[in-house]
Amino acid sequence: MTDRRYEGEAMLGAKSPTKETTCGIWFIKGKWLQKFANKKAYVFLYGLLGCIFSAAFSYFNGTITTLEKRFKIPSRTTGIITVGNDISQLFVSVVLTYYVGKRHRPRWIAVGIYTVVLFCIMNALPHFLYGPGEDAFGLTYEYGGSRGVYNISESQDRQRLCQAESHKKCDSTSGSLAPQVILFVAQLISGVGGSLYYTLGVSYMDDNIKKSKTPVLISFSYFIKMLGPAIGYALASLCLKFYISPTLTPKIDNKDPRWLGAWWIGWLILGLVMFICASLLGLFPKTLPRAALRRSQSQDKTKEVEEMPASLQDMFQTFKRLIANRTLMCNNFAAVFYFMGYMPYWVFMPKYIEIMYKQSASKASLITGTVGLIFSAIGILISGLVISKYKPGARSLAMWNVIVGTISALGLVSYAYLGCLANDTQGTILASGELNATQTCNMDCNCDYVKYSPVCAYGKSYISPCHAGCKSSEILSNGSKVYTECSCVKEFNSEGQLLPQIANTGPCPIDCKQKFYIFLAVVCFLKLTGATGRASNFLVSVRCIEEKDKPVALGFGLMLMSMFSFIPSPIFFGYVIDTTCLVWGKTCSGTGNCWLYNGEALRYILNFTATAFVTVGILFDFGVWYYVKGLKIFDEDSEMKVVNVEQNKK
Repeated sequence: MTDRRYEGEAMLGAKSPTKETTCGIWFIKGKWLQKFANKKAYVFLYGLLGCIFSAAFSYFNGTITTLEKRFKIPSRTTGIITVGNDISQLFVSVVLTYYVGKRHRPRWIAVGIYTVVLFCIMNALPHFLYGPGEDAFGLTYEYGGSRGVYNISESQDRQRLCQAESHKKCDSTSGSLAPQVILFVAQLISGVGGSLYYTLGVSYMDDNIKKSKTPVLISFSYFIKMLGPAIGYALASLCLKFYISPTLTPKIDNKDPRWLGAWWIGWLILGLVMFICASLLGLFPKTLPRAALRRSQSQDKTKEVEEMPASLQDMFQTFKRLIANRTLMCNNFAAVFYFMGYMPYWVFMPKYIEIMYKQSASKASLITGTVGLIFSAIGILISGLVISKYKPGARSLAMWNVIVGTISALGLVSYAYLGCLANDTQGTILASGELNATQTCNMDCNCDYVKYSPVCAYGKSYISPCHAGCKSSEILSNGSKVYTECSCVKEFNSEGQLLPQIANTGPCPIDCKQKFYIFLAVVCFLKLTGATGRASNFLVSVRCIEEKDKPVALGFGLMLMSMFSFIPSPIFFGYVIDTTCLVWGKTCSGTGNCWLYNGEALRYILNFTATAFVTVGILFDFGVWYYVKGLKIFDEDSEMKVVNVEQNKK
């Protein structure tokens, strides 16, 4: 293989082709390394790097609820934090990809991924700077209340009970701004790496692979990449099973809504693996040897176009060509509205499952990663194989995207009717949508600053023992705690007699398995069908433009998606989720994170709004179908000539 490679390079002529087609950098070169300078090795490593890259962002999504509880961050602020990478992509994706797209792309991809490694380190930094937090210390056997104070759990427990005197001590540990700034800056830095990885990576792949092989190899790369979210959510699930400070012994288990998992551990693992993969990818040559051989023997002027120097005037002319391309613009705006509608499910899906189906943070992350995303990976792989075998026309590919969009819209509507009945809204819902948990039975209990610590009484959950009007507690022989003298607990037996006014620790269990399994089935179906449109969408976007504009066109599309969907969508839907909050945690400076949501209101508002955005995306897909007539996706004739020449040379 190595000998044939150098024979091919000798035929290239022109200026120093060996330098452009040789694997390695500096002293890390050698014949043993050159055998990896092929499309299969690149596709696998690029997909593997994308797998870890996407795992990092899904890991962030899987630990969102824990971050919100730890640093008392409302969802709207979380939405702002998550768009940090999209803000940087907005400003650097087009300009950066225009200039570095003409240079050594694998090395620039590696540089970009190094910024994502820094992103991982910065995400773990708040834990090392601020520790587990007072709330986490108070739930351990080592610390009964405040840090450094031992064996005062009874005193802390009394603060949760209904007391005649006021609970004047408010929560002074309100959401600190510094950790939020660190998390936002980390996202901001990662945007540079994300734009370079996506735009340069796929353009390098398409330029170095035969067009007939592009669908299956692109799909295989996406297949590997799609396993990343599954890995990220599974890693989040595993880390969240451990207490936030593994050296301490918690008094509650990970099913308790107050549980704080070790959200920071995964970032250290992801950063290390990503650094290794990025370093290996940077060793690939500027052009793969066989691609350079095909290019030298083809009759087009690709080589001359690539050698044109980058300039500001040429950049604006390139933008003008892209904007005037109706197929490309319709395809971009279809993607904008699709992403606008899908974004809340990518960012907030674990939280959605926690709220709607009362699952633990660990289980929600595991389900999100392993169930739906595996079906996405299968859908991508199947679509690539089908397209490569049957080679459908551009209009057929565009119409399939319309069908996929319609299926997705119907699936999102079905989400709105799948949910569990709430048993934890004890109180009066005000016109503002919030829950007034103060009733006649607990009016004198002064529960304003009592922290969220749910209790269950006869199938009804209360925010805390104080809100249930409980005045004392007892430890049973089996070690469990029961709250007694609960004035708000008024249940009668069949004979009309008042049952004991007691409440157990923890929220009441809800039997919602049937609807939850239906929800998972719909998720898997939508993931499978939606993924089949990835390859067709990519092929239309790269074939409707000139070869020289490919990296810039991908960067331009990324800029539009960042501007109109990646940035506004998490902020908008974070605000939407917060509007359905029933009970906010009160702090000395105002409100912290949400304790309890109105599940029914959240289902309708979130899912119908998302469906509206996806429907607009379908209309733009119709525009793609209309303008894409006559577009050539496969160029078999010219490729067969190059293949025959290669075989004759051998």
